Amino acid sequence: MNNGFDKKKLKQIKELIVFTAIVCLLLLYRAEVLIALGVLVNILKPFIYGGVIAFVLNIPMNLIEKGMFKKWSGKKADKLKRPISIVLSILLVILILAIVVITITPQIGRTIVELGNKIPTFMEGLTKYLTELSVQYPQIQGYVAQLQSIKIDWNSLLEYVWKFLRTGVSDMLASTFSVAGSIIGGFMNGFIGFIFALYILSGKETLQNQAKRIMSAYLKPGIENSITRVLSLLNKNFSNFVSGQCLEAVILGSMFFVSMTIIRLPYAVLVGVLIAFTALIPIVGAFLGCVIGTFLILVNNPIKAIIFLVLFFVLQQIEGNLIYPRVVGNKVGLPAIWVLMAVSVGGSLFGVAGMLTFIPLVSTFYLLLRDSVNNRNAKKAQKAEKKKEKADSGKIRNAAD
Repeated sequence: MNNGFDKKKLKQIKELIVFTAIVCLLLLYRAEVLIALGVLVNILKPFIYGGVIAFVLNIPMNLIEKGMFKKWSGKKADKLKRPISIVLSILLVILILAIVVITITPQIGRTIVELGNKIPTFMEGLTKYLTELSVQYPQIQGYVAQLQSIKIDWNSLLEYVWKFLRTGVSDMLASTFSVAGSIIGGFMNGFIGFIFALYILSGKETLQNQAKRIMSAYLKPGIENSITRVLSLLNKNFSNFVSGQCLEAVILGSMFFVSMTIIRLPYAVLVGVLIAFTALIPIVGAFLGCVIGTFLILVNNPIKAIIFLVLFFVLQQIEGNLIYPRVVGNKVGLPAIWVLMAVSVGGSLFGVAGMLTFIPLVSTFYLLLRDSVNNRNAKKAQKAEKKKEKADSGKIRNAAD
């Protein structure tokens, strides 16, 4: 018995030593490891894109399969249900993008024309205002005089321009070819990724079964069940997050469109669609739409731009405190404070990609931690109850004696 225990303990010590050695090697050669990881990610880019596309298309595909074709059964249904669902999902995404483009393109065209006509007038009014301001406040004229007194070394400037023309043109051409190569490479990665996504969607059950068989062959049942549970939670949380984020963006864009139409602010459709798109970035995305919307309205009417800013902060408070935590937070099972923490940490570490991925990741961690805490507390409560029962039974026996 003791010999078996010693062997088990020795095995654990060996595993700990191997793990520590691997971690030390990774820390010592972290630069080489990061380079290798970068090369590996670059090779796997098409398949990563394919996985992301498949994951996004899988959400409407599941709804179509389990909703529209729920009652369709038989051999013919088994063969045609999946391909038709994939095609309808792709068409649905294309239709949504087409509606947005058709809606927003004329607005953008009109806005550009209006800005072209109004910006000169706006600049003239701004110049006139600054002139009047300088008359009222003479110290401003002193600052302007100081700026005018600054002498520019035109010879050095011309020399710098000539140097740029000699060396910069070749660099510019190299940059142009590099950008063109990146665009072509990105297009090819996207195309290969799309084909890969179609393969994943058409045979996702087969892939899932193969993954289960591999885990069953090489892992212990307890570890296999834990990995399966974590992956299932991740899939559920990511799916709920994507659908919840899209719903929240539509709600926020609609709120802006309706509110701006009621109080007669310009560019209601354009700003509503713009904020809906930028709101796909959790919490902070709508502020980007606010900056652009404020600029557009400012050129048209500065007073209305102030009204728009007030409206934005009011609607942002409603969205941030009431809508977002309930629409997105409830879908992923995450309290509002954890949503804010996930967005802040993810954004600071990995930018926009971190904001989009950390909410479902933190949600999965939160659910696992909650279940673990509840199980441990339940076990402690059971042990305490058993101890109490033993103590009570002991008291009864002593009393009987």
